[in-house]
Amino acid sequence: MHPDPHRLAALHDAALSGSPTPTARPVIVESWRRSLAAHVDPDRHEPPVVLAPDEVADLRATHPLAPMLPMLRETLVAIADEARHVMIITDADGHILWCEGARDVRRLAERFRLTEGARWSEDAIGTNAMGTALAVGSPVTVHSAEHLVRTYHGWTCAASPVRDPDTGRTLGVVDVSGPLTSLHPTTSALVSTAARLVEAQLGVVLAARDERVRAAGMRHLIALRGEPGALLSPTGRVLAAEPQNLLGPRVELAPTVRLADGREAHLEPLDEGYLLRVPPRTTRRPTLSLRFLGDLTGTLNGRPLLLSLRHAELLTALALHPRGLTADQLALHLYGERGNPTTVRAELHRLRAQLPDVLQTRPYRLSATVEADFLTVRQAIRTGDVPTAVATYRGDLLPRSDAPVVSDEREDLSATVRRAVLTAGDPETMWAFAEMTDDVETLERLTRALPPTDPRRELAHTRLRRALA
Repeated sequence: MHPDPHRLAALHDAALSGSPTPTARPVIVESWRRSLAAHVDPDRHEPPVVLAPDEVADLRATHPLAPMLPMLRETLVAIADEARHVMIITDADGHILWCEGARDVRRLAERFRLTEGARWSEDAIGTNAMGTALAVGSPVTVHSAEHLVRTYHGWTCAASPVRDPDTGRTLGVVDVSGPLTSLHPTTSALVSTAARLVEAQLGVVLAARDERVRAAGMRHLIALRGEPGALLSPTGRVLAAEPQNLLGPRVELAPTVRLADGREAHLEPLDEGYLLRVPPRTTRRPTLSLRFLGDLTGTLNGRPLLLSLRHAELLTALALHPRGLTADQLALHLYGERGNPTTVRAELHRLRAQLPDVLQTRPYRLSATVEADFLTVRQAIRTGDVPTAVATYRGDLLPRSDAPVVSDEREDLSATVRRAVLTAGDPETMWAFAEMTDDVETLERLTRALPPTDPRRELAHTRLRRALA
């Protein structure tokens, strides 16, 4: 049964006057609001014809619904002819690309600008089945005075959007429109069914294309020889992946694709589709932090370590020799000529309990990112960053150790920092160094470098006299 046009007209007038419209369909009320917000004039508006015939022809030639026309004609045009309606197909922007039906009905439709090249989106002509179906993304039937523009109160139209099974985007709408009295109650269902048939056929075409791309591209995926990768459709859908759970169903196409785990993968265009190369997952090296200048503390990935002096000496030797040392070499570094490799191996065995994935053998070495304060001082001196070297140099290296490797490094580091400080001649750097040691030459230079008004000058004098005494 058709809605009463007189009642619809009353609802239409009430809506335009600002009165409540409790019995109007919500989809229509919301469409009226959108259309009025777009400044569509209910009394004067008409759809613009924005495409010339040659532009319509160009859009038709490449539109995904063009191959579906035979199916739609068979399903809808014959019924439209019989019911004195026209079948209309628009693109996703509401431009009419095809308008088919009996000649006299098409001539009538053209008088109302239901013609190819006209734009029937809501913002262009207000509430209508084609524009509203595009706006809400679902089938819509608009009767009589449910059209916002009064010119179309004598018309009824039923439209259903068609979505691309590949991307999910709306391709356009299928519509049947005609004079008010000629619409059959089953027309809306028929239009929706036709749209679903088109989507199903597009899915069949897509599946065939996917299989063609997969067959042509699998050799590229196999050529990765087990490395992570994926074969993508021209729109970025994942057709095959190794391993299977590497990606989600779709990848955003870009020269560099960032994966969920932070890795960056790279696209390689194929004849059809893409090959996505994914770098192997890298295991982060553990971080071993050593604070041995005036201190004896260490952490592994932020977790404190319980280090004995002997273990600290072992770690110092290994940090200073990143390529590794044999047990004999370590014995010499730790004990001198009296060193015993068996004793060293026993200490290394105990140390490995705290560093299971860090302490490697053959030769003994540290498989970690080592952040040692004594190494930082050396690097800062090497690059000329004396302030950083002094700030990091908080005291002698393991001052209680008499291991040869530590003693040599301790003396060398102290002399190197002192020489760099004196060479730089910067009062602030010399003061920072003097706070850690009563070096006579440093204090003498400070007393000359600091201005008389600086209170630190007198302190430097006092400390100098005490050092000389």
